[in-house]
Amino acid sequence: MAGSPTDDDELLGRVFLTRVVEPGDETGGRWVRERGVAEVVRRLREGGRPLPGVSAKRWAGLRARAVRADPRRDLAVARAAGARFVTPGTSEWPGQLDDLGDARPLGLWVRGRPNLRVWALRSVAVVGARACTEYGAHMAATLAADLAERGWVVVSGGAYGIDGAAHRGALGAGGATAAVLACGVDRPYPPGHAKLITRIAEQGLVIGELPPGDHPTPSRFILRNRVIAALTRGTVVVEAAYRSGSLVTARAAQRLGRHTMGVPGPATSALSGGVHELLRGDGVLVGDAAEVVELVGDMGELPPDRRGPVLPTDLLEHRTRQVLAGLPARGSATAAEVARRAQTTPDDAIARLYELRALGYVERHGDGWKLTRQAMISVRGGRRTC
Repeated sequence: MAGSPTDDDELLGRVFLTRVVEPGDETGGRWVRERGVAEVVRRLREGGRPLPGVSAKRWAGLRARAVRADPRRDLAVARAAGARFVTPGTSEWPGQLDDLGDARPLGLWVRGRPNLRVWALRSVAVVGARACTEYGAHMAATLAADLAERGWVVVSGGAYGIDGAAHRGALGAGGATAAVLACGVDRPYPPGHAKLITRIAEQGLVIGELPPGDHPTPSRFILRNRVIAALTRGTVVVEAAYRSGSLVTARAAQRLGRHTMGVPGPATSALSGGVHELLRGDGVLVGDAAEVVELVGDMGELPPDRRGPVLPTDLLEHRTRQVLAGLPARGSATAAEVARRAQTTPDDAIARLYELRALGYVERHGDGWKLTRQAMISVRGGRRTC
């Protein structure tokens, strides 16, 4: 935490403000932008007339918090927990967070060795329902593992359900993952994910706006989502009902000009309703990591062509396939009947029928021709049935 006195004052001031001002408070952000950290800290400590944009009652509440704030103690607690405080303008600060304007974090508490700015440059958010289905958990884990194997950092919120599946998928693939919490980074939440979040801190990054020991609230979860959206190149929603915090993340990503994606699910599932609504708007449907990377990656990172299996009949010349298709599925047909169905001449049909016989697709019975068992299997394989 070393630096010049000016740097130390800025650092201590921002740590102080994380204890006083709620995350995403645009009024507080405007104060910092217009007056500077030192002036805002001084006014909050000394009291007097409220700063613009707040009532006397709210100002009194901020002043009460300011009296109890001790930035040096917060830094010491964070250091003991293996955390550091990253501020705007420093080399580790992800510049894309500045897109949040006055709602930009005052700073971020970070646990883990990797450089936050470097990791954020190639990151994707994978979010979704807490009470997810087995399908959702499977898709989240598979998607995260494949993204991690492609060198992408998987960012999520550390919660139960889709978040946890995404983190575990990335870790299981030996890849990179980061959890953005709605509480102090020294206080894993939810408690049932304490081991998972500790593992993420050891192998990746645990990030949060709130000072050490601070607790989550419903509003803080919602405000945390804007950081996930701003930090990453795109957001993938795996499962979400119509009223889901994951959709808040997706909408924040859209407002910031980030890519917004959704993994489709059963039309009968309430947990897919929110995702499908997103896809009916500006969201892009994705089914795997290759399709995600096509959107968020560099130019030329395209997914492979999507094709069904190559059938032996696919290798036949086009007009020969037409003759083969001219034979009935059951029974036999004359060369003239086949020619009519294939829209060719009888002589051409006969020549191609003998070619097909040599390949084992048809056989002759008197004046008629019929499909062999081999041809029946091949033809049926290329036809979609209900």
